Amino acid sequence: MVIALGITLTGRKLPLGVIQTTTENSKSIKGLLKDLIARGLKHEDGLLFITDGSTGLLKAIRETFGEKAVIQRCQWHKRENVLSYLNERDQKQFRKKLQAAYREEEYEDAKEKLMTIHKELAAINRSAANSLKEGLEETLTMHRLGIIKHFATSFTTTNCIENLNSQLTKYIRKVKRWMSSDQRYRWVVLGMMEAEHHMRKIQNFRKLDLLKNAIQNEVASKSNKQCAA
Repeated sequence: MVIALGITLTGRKLPLGVIQTTTENSKSIKGLLKDLIARGLKHEDGLLFITDGSTGLLKAIRETFGEKAVIQRCQWHKRENVLSYLNERDQKQFRKKLQAAYREEEYEDAKEKLMTIHKELAAINRSAANSLKEGLEETLTMHRLGIIKHFATSFTTTNCIENLNSQLTKYIRKVKRWMSSDQRYRWVVLGMMEAEHHMRKIQNFRKLDLLKNAIQNEVASKSNKQCAA
């Protein structure tokens, strides 16, 4: 079950929709996204999307929202993907280096450290180095927008939706035998409705106007570059 979670300008977390598919199925996810638009999701000024890097999710977002989509790839997932190629000794060393790089507040400093790590990885494990390079820019979106210090905790990882998934587990883990797809939908939707009442606002929600303005500027910049081209 793939779930879409939204964050309002007041910092409130809202489950927006759910579809029974996999995160690699871009066609069905596009259907979910278009349904959200049909139900009133406003995206003309741009939207921030936080994903784990699944190719189907990214493809569906780009094809549905185009230049209106500002994508932040989850830094936690990126780090763990890179480390999965390494032995235990190297994992410990590079976990610290990656964490230190992503903790940098300036985009240039963070990218410089990541590119240094990429060179080090290339010497010992090409697969790990390739994993780091793939989508690297999108893991630095909050840095590039200049608001990492305000929203590093809330918007650089998929923690928000992982929290929702964790709460959902409390409601559905006792079901041992799923009889039908309809049953799955009903349990998940009811679980989301219940979890919504227990989810806290994001940190620094009073500064979300900064994020809104940064997204609008990013989208406008993309549009200007496209017109110039």
